Amino acid sequence: MFFSSSLSQRNTIKGQGFGVSAPSKSNNAVKDTTSFNVIKPDIDLYKIYTLEKDTTFVDTTLSIQSEYKYNLLRKDIFGLLPFSNEGHTYATLDFGLSIKSVLPNFGFKAKHFNYQEVSDIRYYSVPTPLTELYFKTVMEQGQALDAFLTVNTKPNLNFSIAYKGLRSLGKYVNNLTSSGNFRFTTSYFTVDKRYNLNAHFAGQDISNQENGGIVNLEEFEGSTEPFNERERIAVYFTDAVSLLKGNRFFVDHSFKLSKLKTNSLVFKHQFNQEYKFFQFSQPTINERFGSSFTNSINNKTRYNHLYNKLGIAYSTQNYGDLEFFIDDNNYNYYYNSVVYDSNGAIAVPSSISDKINMLGANYSYLINQFNVKLHVSQSLTNQSISSVEANAGYKLNDDYEFFFKYQKLNSLPNLNYTLYQSGYVNYNWFTNFNTEKLNQFDFSAKTKWLNLSTSYKILNDYLFFDNTTNDISELLVQPVQYDKTINYFSIKVDKEIKFWKFALDNTLLYQKVNQSADIVNVPQIVTRNTLYFTDYVFKKAMLLQTGITFQYFTKYYANDYNPLIGEFYVQNETKIGGFPMLDFFVNAKIRQTRIFLKAEHFNSSITGYNFYTAPNYPYRDFMIRFGLVWNFFQ
Repeated sequence: MFFSSSLSQRNTIKGQGFGVSAPSKSNNAVKDTTSFNVIKPDIDLYKIYTLEKDTTFVDTTLSIQSEYKYNLLRKDIFGLLPFSNEGHTYATLDFGLSIKSVLPNFGFKAKHFNYQEVSDIRYYSVPTPLTELYFKTVMEQGQALDAFLTVNTKPNLNFSIAYKGLRSLGKYVNNLTSSGNFRFTTSYFTVDKRYNLNAHFAGQDISNQENGGIVNLEEFEGSTEPFNERERIAVYFTDAVSLLKGNRFFVDHSFKLSKLKTNSLVFKHQFNQEYKFFQFSQPTINERFGSSFTNSINNKTRYNHLYNKLGIAYSTQNYGDLEFFIDDNNYNYYYNSVVYDSNGAIAVPSSISDKINMLGANYSYLINQFNVKLHVSQSLTNQSISSVEANAGYKLNDDYEFFFKYQKLNSLPNLNYTLYQSGYVNYNWFTNFNTEKLNQFDFSAKTKWLNLSTSYKILNDYLFFDNTTNDISELLVQPVQYDKTINYFSIKVDKEIKFWKFALDNTLLYQKVNQSADIVNVPQIVTRNTLYFTDYVFKKAMLLQTGITFQYFTKYYANDYNPLIGEFYVQNETKIGGFPMLDFFVNAKIRQTRIFLKAEHFNSSITGYNFYTAPNYPYRDFMIRFGLVWNFFQ
C-alpha cells in the first residue's frame, strides 16, 4: 500500500487562525506559537513493515512509480497483462513472477492475483492516526475503492483496518466482477521489547462472471457495427460464475529470554488457520467442456489449513542470529461427493488430507553493508520435500547495491493437480505425481547507471495443465507432468533518463527457454517506456505530471485461461502479442491528494483490433479512467 520515500513538500491546512501541517522533519509534535500551526512528526516515523521486519515509510509523493502502482493490486504490474475487465485475472508475461512453495497450496492460481496471502499483509507503527483512500473508475457501472485506517493507541500498540471493494460490469456479456478484501491487523510489543506480536484477520471473496471468451474472432477483429459495441459479440458462456472465498487468522509472536543482555535466546511461534473454497457454477451445461453427469454444474472445492511453527533462536550482536524450528502443517482438501467408475469402484475420492512436519534452521548476519541469510528445511514425515535458500546482499554506497540468491526446492504439487471433481465427465482426476524440483539462481545490481536483474531456473518434473484435444474450440484440460528438464533464463534492465523537467523511464525484459517441447511459453521481449514531464503549476500549489507510456511484447503461444478450473493451461495453436499499447496520463498532487487521469490504450482503433490477453480473450479497448489517492494525517 505504501512504499519508502519522503514527502516532496510540506503543506499546511489553514483554518481560522490555526492549522495542521503534513508530517515534517520534527520527531515530536511542537506548537508554533507564532502561526498556531501544529507541526506533525517526521514522515520516517510512519512505518510499514513485513513479518521479516523489512521496513518502509508512508509515501505521499507523486512519481512515475505512483503511476505504475495506481491499479487494483496496488503494485507495479510490469510482467502482468490484465484481462478486459478489472479484477478478472492476469496473463503472466514474466515467468520469473511465478513463485513456488515447498508445501502444497490450494491451487486455482488464476483467481488468486487479488487474493492477499500472509506475505502480502503489512503491519504499521504511526505517531498519529493515518488514513488512506484509493478510488478508481472501472470499465462500466461500478468503481474500485480501497479504504485504510491505522492508529497507535499506545506507542507499542497499533491497530489497522482496511477494505478493498470492486464492482465492474465489464464491456462484454457475462463479464461482471465483484470482490471484497477485508483486513484487520494488530501489532504489539512490551516496553522492554522482549515480547513482540503481529496478528491479522483477512476475509476475502472474489466473484467473476465467466464468459469463456469470444466465439468468433472475426467479430472482434473487424469491429464494425454492431460489433463495435462489445456486448453484441457472442461469447461461449452466458450464465457461468466463479467464486473464490477465504477467511484467515494469523499470529506471529516471539519472546526474548534475557532482559538486559544483547545476546539472548528468543522463543518464536507462528500460527495460521485458513478456510477457503473455489466454486464454479453453470446452470446450463456447455459442450465446450465435453459431456456431463448432470444438466447443471455446481463444482465446489473446499480447503482447511492449520499451520503451527515453533522456533528457538540465539540472537547475538556480533555473530548474527541462528534459529532452529519445527513446523506442523495440516490440511484437508475435500468435496461432498465421490465419483465411481463403470465397475462401481471409487475412481475419484472425496478428499485428500495430510500432515507434514518439517525441521529446519535459519541464519542471518548483518554487519556494516553486508547482509547474509540462510535457510534449510527437510520433511520429517514421509513426504520427500526439502528447501535450501541462500541470500547475500552488499551495499557499497547509495549508488551501488548488489544481491545474490540461490534456491533449491523439492515441492509437492498444488492440491488441484492431485484431486479435482466436476459435473463434467472429463474434469475428474485423482493423480500421484512426483515432487517438482527447482534450482534457481538470481542476481541483481542497482547502480547509478542502470538497474539489472537476472534469473536462471532449472525445472524438473514440472507440472502444468494441458488441453488434451489440441483444439481451441473444445477444452478438455488435464494436469500433466513433464519428465524432462526445462532451463529458463531472463535478464531485466531498467533506467530512467532525466533532462530538465522531462524524463524517460525504460524497463526491458528478455527471456529464453531451453526445452524439448513447448511447455513454458514466454514472450522473448517485454518492454515498457514512459516519456513524461513534471513541474509545479499555480504558484507551486499543484505538482503536475503528464506523459505517454508505451508497452509491447513479442508474439508467443500464450497460455489460455480455463474458468472451470480457475487455471491457465498450455496451448501451442494460437500466438498473441506484437501489438503496441499506448496510454496517455495526466497526474497531479495537491497537498496530500494525488489525482490520476488516464486515456488507456488510446491507439486501439488506429493500430488494429488484433490485441489479445489470451486466445479468445481480447485486451482492453480505449477508455478514459480517473481517480485519486488521498492521505489524512490526523
